[in-house]
Amino acid sequence: MKYLMLPLLIGFSMTARSQRLIVRGDDMGYSHSGNLALIDCYKNGIQKSIEVIVPSPWFPEAVKLLKQNPGVDIGIHLALTSEWENVKWRPMSDCPSLTDSNGYFYPMVNPNPNYPGQSIKENKWNITDIEKEFRAQIELALKLLPGLSHVSSHMGCTWLSPEVTELTNKLAAEYKIRVDPQPKDLNYVGYDGPHKTPEEKIASFASMLNKLEKGKTYLFLDHPGLDDPELRAIYHIGYEDVSADRQGVTDLFTNKTISELIKKKGIQLISYADLVKK
Repeated sequence: MKYLMLPLLIGFSMTARSQRLIVRGDDMGYSHSGNLALIDCYKNGIQKSIEVIVPSPWFPEAVKLLKQNPGVDIGIHLALTSEWENVKWRPMSDCPSLTDSNGYFYPMVNPNPNYPGQSIKENKWNITDIEKEFRAQIELALKLLPGLSHVSSHMGCTWLSPEVTELTNKLAAEYKIRVDPQPKDLNYVGYDGPHKTPEEKIASFASMLNKLEKGKTYLFLDHPGLDDPELRAIYHIGYEDVSADRQGVTDLFTNKTISELIKKKGIQLISYADLVKK
């Protein structure tokens, strides 16, 4: 029973002196550019945790890179969508209620006016297909990356309904994934201000750091990438500046001034794995 999702979260006491911050990079596997940026942000920046999308096209490379960096904290980013225009992925299981007419995942979880009729919620999904697909993703992840510490949700798919959230919790317990997918007392934080340009991201992130309260644990997440030809070809309607935006995240996560501010304020950078008592 020691692996079940019990609220054994270390260091969450309000009497703790320092702020604790998880900096998480999402979506490893959707592109080569994203893979390289995520590893760079781990090796040369403040990012401690990486979320990997198992059915994505660059997952095999992601596995190799993660194995080359054994200290990185890995989460399985459960996915039921394939949102990009020029790169797509399919389920790992036979789950017809989750796919479009071409056999790809739908691009959206929730209805989106840019993609009418192409969200999971607008179609007749069923929980049996979701369980089958989540199991397939988890089992391959554990086979290739047995040290992964937690599960997370791509585009909020695990919150599709209370039934899906309950299923996610059940599977995390069954597969002995050590961290609760929704850790108690973990405070989500974002940019404190405009964050379109790299300079704005850095300034707004610094402003956020200055507002963290001692004795609390926080999670900040974003999506590192590179402004290169590959990522310039990847977009979806409503989010066309992917390469520039995600290069800005890489610039932020590897920014020396930000690293120095974190040290100056005594903020402890941690990973999901640090949330569990050994």
